[in-house]
Amino acid sequence: MSGWQEVVTRAVDITGASVGLAIAAPIIGVSAFLVKREDAGPALFRQQRVGKDGAPFDVLKLRTMIVNAVSQGAGFAVDEGDSRITKMGARLRRTSIDELPQFWNVLVGEMSLVGPRPTLQYQVDKYTDRQRRRLEVKPGLTGWAQINGRAGLPWDERIELDVWYVEHRTFRLDLEIMFRTVGVLFSGSGTYKGQAGGWQPTDGGSV
Repeated sequence: MSGWQEVVTRAVDITGASVGLAIAAPIIGVSAFLVKREDAGPALFRQQRVGKDGAPFDVLKLRTMIVNAVSQGAGFAVDEGDSRITKMGARLRRTSIDELPQFWNVLVGEMSLVGPRPTLQYQVDKYTDRQRRRLEVKPGLTGWAQINGRAGLPWDERIELDVWYVEHRTFRLDLEIMFRTVGVLFSGSGTYKGQAGGWQPTDGGSV
C-alpha cells in the first residue's frame, strides 16, 4: 500500500471498529451474560497472540470453552465436537459472535479490520522465512484466507494465502475481502479445521 492508502486504512479501521462496537455492544452484552450464566466463569477470554512485526498482544474473545480449557484435553487444538466447548460457546463459534470483542483490538491499533488472523507464538516459531512475511502487516478480523476456506484449510495453504495477501495488499482488495466476509459468516463454513485443515505439525487449530 502507498502512504495515503495506509492512512485511509487506519481511518477506516477506527471508524469501522467504533461503529462495530456500537452496533455489537448489545449482542456482546447479552452473549456475555449467557456465557457467564452457563458456568459462572469469566465472559471474556484473553490470549496472547503475535501481531505486526512479531509484537505480542492480548486478543479478546467471548469465552466459548470451559475455564482453563487450554490446560486440559488437546490443549490449543480445537475441533467440532470438542467436549470442552460449552453449549453457548458452540453457538457463538458457529456465528463468529465470539470474535466481536476484537473490534476493541482494532480500535486501539493492535489489529486491523482486514489482515491475517493472529496466531500463537509456538506456531510463529515454526514459520519459514517466507511465511514470516505474514507478520509484515497487522493481523485482522478477517482476511484473504478467511474468505477462502478459513480453518478448514491445511495450515501451509492458509499461510500461503496470507502471504499472497501481504504481497498484493491494496485498499480495493481490503474492501473486497470485507464484502465477501459477510457471505462467509452467513454460511458458517470453515469454522473448524476438520480432518484436513488446521495446524498439522503439532496439534490442530487454536483455541
